[in-house]
Amino acid sequence: MKRFCITFVEDFPKYKQLARHIKKLIDKDLIKDGEKLPPIRVLAKYLNVNNVTIVNAYKKLQQEGYAVLKMGSGTYAKRREVIKAFKKEYSETFKRISSREMKENIDFTGETTSSDYFPLKQFKEVLNQVIDRDGAEALIYQEALGFQGLRQSINKYFWRGSLEEDDILIVSGAQQGIDIASKALINVNDNVIVERPTYSGALTVFNWRRANIFQVDMLQDGADLESFEEVVKKNKIKCFYTMSYFQNPTGATYSYEKKKFILDLAEKYNFYIIEDDYLSELIFDKNIKYESFKSMDEKDRVIYIKSFSKIFLPGIRIGYVISPRKFKEIIQNSKVNTDISTSSLMQRALDLYINKGYWEDHIKLLKDNYEDRYIFMRDYMEYKIKHKVEFHPPGGGLSFFLKIRENYNLNCRELFFKAKEKAVFITPGVIFYKNPMDGDKYFRIGYSQTDKDKIVRGIDILEQIIV
Repeated sequence: MKRFCITFVEDFPKYKQLARHIKKLIDKDLIKDGEKLPPIRVLAKYLNVNNVTIVNAYKKLQQEGYAVLKMGSGTYAKRREVIKAFKKEYSETFKRISSREMKENIDFTGETTSSDYFPLKQFKEVLNQVIDRDGAEALIYQEALGFQGLRQSINKYFWRGSLEEDDILIVSGAQQGIDIASKALINVNDNVIVERPTYSGALTVFNWRRANIFQVDMLQDGADLESFEEVVKKNKIKCFYTMSYFQNPTGATYSYEKKKFILDLAEKYNFYIIEDDYLSELIFDKNIKYESFKSMDEKDRVIYIKSFSKIFLPGIRIGYVISPRKFKEIIQNSKVNTDISTSSLMQRALDLYINKGYWEDHIKLLKDNYEDRYIFMRDYMEYKIKHKVEFHPPGGGLSFFLKIRENYNLNCRELFFKAKEKAVFITPGVIFYKNPMDGDKYFRIGYSQTDKDKIVRGIDILEQIIV
């Protein structure tokens, strides 16, 4: 019963205080999922309150999905359904809001660059040139590996000609790349390592494959190597999924030393690395140098995945995969079995866009604009909200990962709903964890879809909500 002991404060309904206290106990797993809560009369007597206070507290817990009443038996804690219900509500929220409506709100959830920066005139130009040049052939399916011209351009401009043409497989974005790589590598009950927290789409894929998922905490310079090595020593690991630059959601970037150490472990313990190169184009901190796992890979241990959708435009749905020789054929077959081919027209247009030098100009434009926003948001959060949240400036990318300080009772789910009421949208931390409650004090906010005015208004609102 000691767990339920609470000191009530004046001028705030006791039943609400008690409900909040019990929710925290459930969230922290101090009350187990399915555990029976104390009988109303027993708890009322223990807390020296009337029965109605306990009845109302239990009703509030039921309304919020934290408890279930079983007639004739009592009230039971309900933890898993809370997160399941929240994730559904979170997903439904964005299904109900049109992109036009979202622009009118303060959208801190963006993971891709703003359409305001999309070079519509230039892309329209290259689309017309492709159609004039290639005619109807531009609209038909191409070879399974992808349009040869685009693969040549990727090799030339991004890999300095160090690859063979058939090393590159064009895919429909990073998510498909993760999916086909997992189909090639992972069978039921295979062991995989992911960063903690990590991209929810990758967790979904590995769960679909019915893999055993081990987690390693993310630090400011990459995964915790002590924990990582302990996992690979004790378990036969099949692969490690990582986002090497501006990891989603933490924003952490791997140091050269950690990448080298993990590559050595991969060779020693015979596992493979799935590298999701997320937003490495947007490096703002001059101390961060670009060197991917793949570029350092001397033992052919890395499956490299890169999406153009995040940095260019989500609608084009183009990315590419570079795989070890051992898995090249099975990954290519997996792509064919998934959707045969990625849009031929968009591949050809992107190829021409890169060859005309437009890509380089576009990235410079994005870096200049987003670095300005990054610095502005970082500095404003330092000034306005750092007494209520903790965060580490990532030095690039499109977002910050924040933790609500422990002396504030609010969790990220409550923050999401309260912010939504004020037309501010955040990404709650629970969606990035295998055990969602581990992320209940965290949230991600991005600046890709917000100007400086919205950044100020949004941060001001969050500061007011966190009490």
